[in-house]
Amino acid sequence: MYDNLRMQSVQTPIIPVVGELIRANPGTISLGQGVAYYGPPPEAGEYLQRFWSDPQNHKYKLVQGIPELLEAIEKKLAAENGIRVGPDQRIVVTAGANMGFVNAVLAITDPGDEIILNLPYYFNHEMAIAMADGEAVCVPTDENYQLQPEAIENAVTDRTRAVVTISPNNPTGAVYAENLLRRVNDLCRRHGIYHISDEAYEYFTYDGARHFSPGAIEGSSAHTISLFSLSKAYGFASWRIGWMVVPERLFMPIRKIQDTVLICAPVISQWAAVGAMHAGRAYCEDRLRETREIRRLVLQRLAEIADLVTIPQADGAFYLLARVHTDLDPMLLARRLIEEYNVAVIPGTTFGIQDRCLLRIAYGALQKDTAAEGIGRLVRGLRAILDK
Repeated sequence: MYDNLRMQSVQTPIIPVVGELIRANPGTISLGQGVAYYGPPPEAGEYLQRFWSDPQNHKYKLVQGIPELLEAIEKKLAAENGIRVGPDQRIVVTAGANMGFVNAVLAITDPGDEIILNLPYYFNHEMAIAMADGEAVCVPTDENYQLQPEAIENAVTDRTRAVVTISPNNPTGAVYAENLLRRVNDLCRRHGIYHISDEAYEYFTYDGARHFSPGAIEGSSAHTISLFSLSKAYGFASWRIGWMVVPERLFMPIRKIQDTVLICAPVISQWAAVGAMHAGRAYCEDRLRETREIRRLVLQRLAEIADLVTIPQADGAFYLLARVHTDLDPMLLARRLIEEYNVAVIPGTTFGIQDRCLLRIAYGALQKDTAAEGIGRLVRGLRAILDK
C-alpha cells in the first residue's frame, strides 16, 4: 500500500510521545504539556443554558462564529489589544489558535511557498507548513530569544508569504519587545507579505513585561493576521475556541477551508466562550497570582544548578527553555529524567534546535506543592546525571 510521502516528512508530535513515557512510569510529574492549572469561569457554565434553551443551536451556525461571540471578541480586541476591527477586516472563530494557523497557511500559500519561523519555533507551526507542502524557513533569535529583524529580512525571498511571531513565546517564555514587533510588521508591509502574530499567551506576562499586538499598528490591517485563544487564559483547552483577525481579502479562502474541515467551531463551546469573556480578564489575573508564585519557585530552584543550566530571560507564557551544559542528546536526557527521576520535560529538538541540548520546562499546569516536588526532582535529576 502507498505511504504518503508528505506526511512522512512531518515530525511526530512530541507531547503524545512524552505522554506514553509518563504512562509507562507511574508517579511521574509532568513539566511538559502547556496548559493552565485551572478550568473555565462559572459564567461559562451559566451561558450553556442559553445554548440548551434554543433548539436551533443544535444545527450548523455561521462559519465565522455566532454573533454573540463575535461581538464579545470585537469589544475585547478594542479594549485590550488596541485592535479596532474595521470594514477591511474579519473575525473568524476557530477551534483553537492552531486551527487559525492552519487556516492562514492554507489561505496564503501555494505548494513550495515559504513561511519564516523564528527559532526555536512552535512545533505545530512547522508541522502545519509541512502538511501544506510549504517550506519553513528558520531564522535564529538572539541569546535572549528575542527577534532579529535584520536576519528575518535577509531571509525573505520571492517565495516568502509570511513571517510568524509568537509573543509571549512558546517554547521560550520570551516576550518580544514592541519595537522589534513593529520592525517585523513594517518589513512585512514593505515586502508585501503577511505578519502572522500568535498571541495565545497574551495575559501571561511577569516582572513588568508588556504584551503588544502588532494588529494595533496603524496601517497594519491589510497585512496582519492575528491569532488568539481562550485555551490558556480561561482554562478552556478542551473546549477548542480561538479566533483570527484577518484582512477582508482572506475571508473567502478561509471560509472555504473552515467550511470543509469544521464548518463552524462547536456551538456549545462558543456559548461557553461568551460566558467566559463576560467574566473577563480579571478571572485570569486572579489565577495568575499562583502561576507567578510557581514561576518564582521554579527560577529559584534552577538557580541552584546555574553551573549546569542557563535560563535566558523568560517574562511570559509559562515556559522556560533551559540551555543544559552537556553534549547529551536532549531526548535521551528527557527519557532518563522520566525513567530515573519521575519528572517529564520536552526536548528542544522538537522546536527546531539541533545543535545544543535544550529542555522546555512548563510550569502552568501545576499547583504549588506539585510544582515544588516536580522542579525538585528535575534539579536532583540533572545534578545526578550531569555530574557523572
